Amino acid sequence: MTTAVPDTPARRAAWMRRGALVLAGVLQALCFAPGPLPTALLAVVQILSLGVLARLTLTAPSVRRAALDGGLFALVTYAVGLYWLYISLHVYGYMAAPLAAGGVLALAAYLALYPAAACALARWLTVRPAAATPGRPPGAVTWLRHTATWAATWTAFEWLRGVIMSGFPWLNIAYGHVDSPLAGWVPLFGAYGLAFAAAFVAAAVALLVANGLAWRQRALTLGVAGALLVVGGVVALIGWSSPAGNPLAVRLVQGNVPQSQKFEPALMEQGIIKHMRLAAQPASAGKPAPDFVLLPETVLPVFQDQLPPNTWEIWRSLAARTNATFAMGVPLHRQDADGQSIYTNSVVAFDGNTTAKSLETANVDRLYDKRHLVPFGEYVPTGFRWFVNAMQIPLGDFNRGPERQTPFAVRDQHIAFNICYEDLFGDELLPAIRTGADGAPGATILANVSNLGWFGDSWALRQHLQIGRLRTIETARPMLAATNTGLTALIDARGRVIDSIPSHTSGVLEVSVQGMTGLTPYTRWGDGPALLIVGLMLVAGMSWRMRRR
Repeated sequence: MTTAVPDTPARRAAWMRRGALVLAGVLQALCFAPGPLPTALLAVVQILSLGVLARLTLTAPSVRRAALDGGLFALVTYAVGLYWLYISLHVYGYMAAPLAAGGVLALAAYLALYPAAACALARWLTVRPAAATPGRPPGAVTWLRHTATWAATWTAFEWLRGVIMSGFPWLNIAYGHVDSPLAGWVPLFGAYGLAFAAAFVAAAVALLVANGLAWRQRALTLGVAGALLVVGGVVALIGWSSPAGNPLAVRLVQGNVPQSQKFEPALMEQGIIKHMRLAAQPASAGKPAPDFVLLPETVLPVFQDQLPPNTWEIWRSLAARTNATFAMGVPLHRQDADGQSIYTNSVVAFDGNTTAKSLETANVDRLYDKRHLVPFGEYVPTGFRWFVNAMQIPLGDFNRGPERQTPFAVRDQHIAFNICYEDLFGDELLPAIRTGADGAPGATILANVSNLGWFGDSWALRQHLQIGRLRTIETARPMLAATNTGLTALIDARGRVIDSIPSHTSGVLEVSVQGMTGLTPYTRWGDGPALLIVGLMLVAGMSWRMRRR
């Protein structure tokens, strides 16, 4: 015989709390790219949904409760926002459905540890807001301190999530604000500076529904939040870079080769021929012939020295016939100075003067080797070989490229490449934009080549475009994005999508891109200033907590 658990007010309140966190977590997951939410609502919903967590954290009865609340909220956010990983694991990696779903949930649970820790630390540092103690209304400065501490702890753990175990900062709250006034902080302090501002505003908004607070107690915190929005909007008007050289006529190629066919030996040749035809087709009416033709990641799905002998000669002759520079993603195999084999995920550039032999041996001047590799896809983390063996995804265990690699010179522009999700790591893109130690010029244009076909027609495509948009605002550089299935686009130096090809269509995008020169404060100093501010706030919070004890 079982005894029914009485339905007490405390029990109902606990379930309402969990329900609010789950709903807020789902809404947070929708804020990182347009669709289903419209662009205009992304920042608003991000602030409101994170504000729910901030409110519950700062009024939690214990550190443990704050950690559990943060973990539940983040588990839902990451499980929903990263659902597309299931497609790559199950549909294209042939992993059993339960194991693939379990893999996504395991990743979400791991990532949720960071917000859980952030909420626990914020609750510990702020003790319990004085508003929760009868007869002791909090001062305005106290609430401002609590709000700043919450924002600092959230940002600190966003950064840790982006660096520990090679990092995975996808769904950083900053990406919900590419089109909001807070984006003006990005050229100054980067994505983590924007994350701090967004977290602060979320906690400030949470004060609006706090119990027992008079407006004078809310005013200071809300005033600072308003100042963050206003100053961000004003700073966004600053032009951090200026035109350099002549505009470059560019053709971006989107082959839309189905992922199920891309690595199929019997169909590889069809995919290569399709890309050749798109790259070499005549310019559209009213468009100039391209100076630069950019193709996606792994256009050639095997190592360059495994291709039929005449393949590289055909590519070289196409470049010669069009009088253009071609660049494409290709896995490379070559020897280092000691005769050891090196395997890299790379981008090579060539023109009519490049020899087929130099392409076959990867002995070319314009070469970029991917630096930040994807765990499980391009290298196997220690102890996880069994997991990789459960998948049937080719191309793994690559070597890493060096920190600074010389941008590709095309006409009078300098193009710095990144591959796939490397544009998640803004600080790692900066060496190529700055002048090299040898005096080599920094990049005037950024370019990302990707193959997002692993994730179907999912949110991953739009989320990745949003990431690229933030990188252009950070660096005040335009970005060319060439992908296999979408979204292929030109983004200008202010983060605006000038033109794009719809996802899962085959075609080319003919655009003119103006290179830019000049360094934003973020490009000069990277994440250091934002992390210094966050660190000082955490030290101040620790000092205040010790005095309270």
